[in-house]
Amino acid sequence: MSAPTVATEREKKLALLALLVLAFAWGLNWVVLKVAVAYAPPLVFAAARMIGGGIALLALCAWRGRGVRPRHLATYTWIGLFQTAGFMGFVMMAIAISGVGAISTLAYTMPLWVAVGGAFFLGERLHPLQIVALVLAMLGILAIVGFDHLGRAGYADLLALLAGIAWAVGVVITKRLANRTEIDVIELTTWQMLAGGAALGIAAFFVPHGATHYTLAYIGALAYNIFIATALAYVLWVYVLDRLPARDASMGVLSNPIVGIIAAWGFLGEIPSASVGWGIALTLAGLALMAYADRSGAR
Repeated sequence: MSAPTVATEREKKLALLALLVLAFAWGLNWVVLKVAVAYAPPLVFAAARMIGGGIALLALCAWRGRGVRPRHLATYTWIGLFQTAGFMGFVMMAIAISGVGAISTLAYTMPLWVAVGGAFFLGERLHPLQIVALVLAMLGILAIVGFDHLGRAGYADLLALLAGIAWAVGVVITKRLANRTEIDVIELTTWQMLAGGAALGIAAFFVPHGATHYTLAYIGALAYNIFIATALAYVLWVYVLDRLPARDASMGVLSNPIVGIIAAWGFLGEIPSASVGWGIALTLAGLALMAYADRSGAR
């Protein structure tokens, strides 16, 4: 990816404001997703969101006069299969059968799996602080799943964990590509989204499902996902990455599941049990420690 530009203090403040907007746009979207699956099959909605978002970004590229032809289509496709199709597919199926709080937290365990994957596939050594973060987060994951049935974790929890792992695989592939050549972030985002959306559409076609009910609530949820949670959010994310160090930006994204948990509490009346609440707290603490370790270059 291209290196961040040298930002002025004003640009840094604007980037922090954009990060705050992102926290609410993506955090509140967990509630919107829960609403959406009440009217449409999970994979159908996921495909519509990602294809719609990809087309919106494609139009943005054309409007800005940027080339829309992908330079690394095969790699973008692999990234899309994991980071878009895998992540969104598993998340939507999990959201359809479980609450928002635990699912949003487990799905955001991606940095943990990236640290592990980086050690195996990118030659990145795990530092002691990262290992502590992994242990802390794993204890949280076990608490969310439930110590009384470790051998048969809830189906939704498993799907959410798979979503985080799929996202991490996409990140590792992206890192390997970035190590070889410069990447245009919007180009990558657009084409991996379209590739992943197409894969989700194919999966939705073959998986038996019910009808989609085009109510105002569903249309509103879809519009929010295409234009706010996808197109606008990814543009803001690129803006943030261009003006803040990637590690600082990633640390800010940890607020997304926190916003999701609070929103689920306020709008859906979801109150996590004591064990799940402790699990969420431990997992988020592990993720924060992992982000701090990455940011400080722990040695």
